[in-house]
Amino acid sequence: MTNPFARTELLLGKEAMKKLNKSHVAVFGIGGVGGYTAEALARTGIGKLTLIDNDTVSISNINRQIIANHSTVGQYKVDAAKERFKDINPDMIIETHKTFFTPENSDEFNFSDFDYVVDAIDTVSGKIEIVIKCNETKTPVISSMGAGNKLDPTAFEVSDLYKTSVCPLAKVMRRELKKRNIKKLKVVYSKEEPLIPKGECEEKIQGRRQIPGSTAFVPPTVGLIIAGEVIKDLINKK
Repeated sequence: MTNPFARTELLLGKEAMKKLNKSHVAVFGIGGVGGYTAEALARTGIGKLTLIDNDTVSISNINRQIIANHSTVGQYKVDAAKERFKDINPDMIIETHKTFFTPENSDEFNFSDFDYVVDAIDTVSGKIEIVIKCNETKTPVISSMGAGNKLDPTAFEVSDLYKTSVCPLAKVMRRELKKRNIKKLKVVYSKEEPLIPKGECEEKIQGRRQIPGSTAFVPPTVGLIIAGEVIKDLINKK
């Protein structure tokens, strides 16, 4: 059978593909951002993925989440993702956790098992805990800042957290991580001012007071940027 990653190997080379095949990446949050990140990693030949999310697919996810179709509504996102990704790469090892990640349950995860961690969750407390755990185990991590209420996919960029501006979530993260003496964090963020939603959404999201608006093209952009950074860092890792 033809190598499904042959086109990628033309650009990265055989040794890089071997590195990716031996890599284990954890993706926290399989939503608009994390779902696209995880799929891009699956399509690039990552050998093992751990997917963490306790949510199920809802109708309102269909506008922006790659695992959301009418046929997957009601399924756990990690289950829908695993089925989809196994169809992409049957040889890939996929572990799933139907868990809402919090500081209280963070000890359930051994962060030293991961070669890279993607933070694509929404809650500040969870994001901070992921960074703390990665800092303790010296595990590379990249964090998604605010992608909701944004319309310009070209405004996103990769930066260190302490060089960011405008983004309200990044401001909170800077303050909280500075208190914890964490001096750097790779993030994807936008300087676009968040828009004010023009209506209300009936859907409720755990830990959120207001539901942000979102589109089919902004969260995927963030997710794919993150996947590119993960791949680049893994193949350059010594």
